[in-house]
Amino acid sequence: MPSGKTLARCLSWRDPTSGGYNARVLSDVRDRLEKRGCSTEIRLTRHAGEIGEVCCDPDLRVGTFVVAGGDGSINEALTGFQTHPDPPPLAVIPFGTANVLALELSLPRNAAAIADMILQRKTSALHYGLCNGRPFVLMVSSGFDAEVVHAVPLHLKRRLGKLAYVITAIRTGVKRKSTDLTITLDGEQLTGKFAVASNARHYGGPFVICPGGATHPGLHMLVLERDDPLSSFGYGLALLLGRIHKARGVTVRPFSSATITSTGPVAAQIDGDAFGSTPLEIRQTDRTVPVLVP
Repeated sequence: MPSGKTLARCLSWRDPTSGGYNARVLSDVRDRLEKRGCSTEIRLTRHAGEIGEVCCDPDLRVGTFVVAGGDGSINEALTGFQTHPDPPPLAVIPFGTANVLALELSLPRNAAAIADMILQRKTSALHYGLCNGRPFVLMVSSGFDAEVVHAVPLHLKRRLGKLAYVITAIRTGVKRKSTDLTITLDGEQLTGKFAVASNARHYGGPFVICPGGATHPGLHMLVLERDDPLSSFGYGLALLLGRIHKARGVTVRPFSSATITSTGPVAAQIDGDAFGSTPLEIRQTDRTVPVLVP
């Protein structure tokens, strides 16, 4: 790579919903790249949505676009790349709260390994789906977990990370009343209290809910028939044991297109961020973005 060619542009998004920002790691990665003759530019974003604005700019011309952030930041980059005529390879420095995509791709977390990954430029095709026109690389869900995502206080999330979701889940679970969902998968109709359309193997961290993965084509839908406290405890235990797909009252099925509807609005979330409510139209797409992998 000739000296002076822009290899990487690093964006670190310190918005109110993202945690785990580490300026030292970011600076260390930059220094290691520049010592190898690679020009870098670091931008600290100033408002939500800025990553998407940069990624959709047709004048964006970089060898590699690096996002230092969580799953929501990656979602913004994908949203922007949808309208970019020739998106550059994407690299991820895992910051943020959950970093499920980092688990999917087995991404390194120390500066030396991250810099090596960027320099080696080994890529894989990152698949994604669309929900009401919005891309998702991990999941779309509707039901209890989305209600928690909508309800978690931003200051609590920044201070406590994953624990903020646990606290909010307990508070939400005490007073909530669930609503039936109607899930239609390629014409077949199911009913349940909770539904997750997944493009990834993992959900909520290291927990595996379906086959495939973000670098494999295809979507899966997980539907839970019940969400009462006893059933939820059983589902949670099955999830911890890696047996959620075998639990009673659970359906996991591949699909190409789906809808999730309800008699009243039910909260939805995409890649860990709040996303309105039902109805949802979800479909597989054949588009991919190149992502750097170890």
